[in-house]
This record gives sequence, structure tokens and C-alpha cells, in this order.
Amino acid sequence: MSKIKINWGTAIVIAFALFMGFILFFVFRVQSDHKYDNELVTEEYYKKEALVQNDIDSEQNANALSEKLAIVTTEEGVQINFPKDLDFTSIKGTVSLYRPSNQKLDFAIPIALSTSDLLIPKKNLVGGLWDITVQWTYQGKSYLNKKEIYF
Repeated sequence: MSKIKINWGTAIVIAFALFMGFILFFVFRVQSDHKYDNELVTEEYYKKEALVQNDIDSEQNANALSEKLAIVTTEEGVQINFPKDLDFTSIKGTVSLYRPSNQKLDFAIPIALSTSDLLIPKKNLVGGLWDITVQWTYQGKSYLNKKEIYF
């Protein structure tokens, strides 16, 4: 029986090749497994980026109101209180709820008011951090309010 002799240089090259193979195995595994999805922060990111100036103007409109829109957490869920001095029947828009940790939980609600308050029920919300965006119009003028809440 013959003995295989491996010198230090060969052993180092073999160890390095095995280590590289080990690392590449995990890189390919993470890239192909859907459990490790690298989601974009938002879909169509670049389209949204082009609308930034409109958002800035809408936020300034909202800040200029004498009575501000309020987003508060209650026992029943998240309540959005529109300014009482506005005719709530003329308010149109959407409320978007964005969950930073899980894109699948994101949803939007159209604004249809029977009073000046809108309630998002607790059953629709999973506990954790939520980014709430209220985009609304009143008499042709656009408004934007954003708030981050932990529910």
C-alpha cells in the first residue's frame, strides 16, 4: 500500500478550495430559497421617487391647516380624526398602512366618511410597527399626513 504524501502547500490549497466551496454553497442556497427573499422597500421605487415634490407640497398643505389631522391608537384600533372644521363628505383619498417588516401585510383603505373620524379595526392590524400614510383631497387641494405607530 502506498502512502499519499501531501505537503503544506497542497494542504493549504485544498483547505482554501473547500472553504470557498462551503461559502458558495450557502450563497447559492440563500439566493434560491424564497424564505430569504430580499424585498424592495416599495414596489416601483423610482416612480415614487419622481412624485416627491408633490408629496412635499401636500404635506405643507396639511401643516398649514388650522386644525390638523390626527392619527391615534385606541382600544378599537387606529383612529384617524379629520379636521372638524371641514365638510367630511367632501374628503376623498386613501389610507395606506405599510408594515416595514412584512410587505405581505401592507394594505390600503379608501376614505369614505360618515363622520369626521375613520376607524381601522384592531382585527385588521398585526401587532408591531406600522407606517401610516393618509393621502386626501378636499375641494381640489391635496393633503398628505404620515405617522409611524407601534400597535
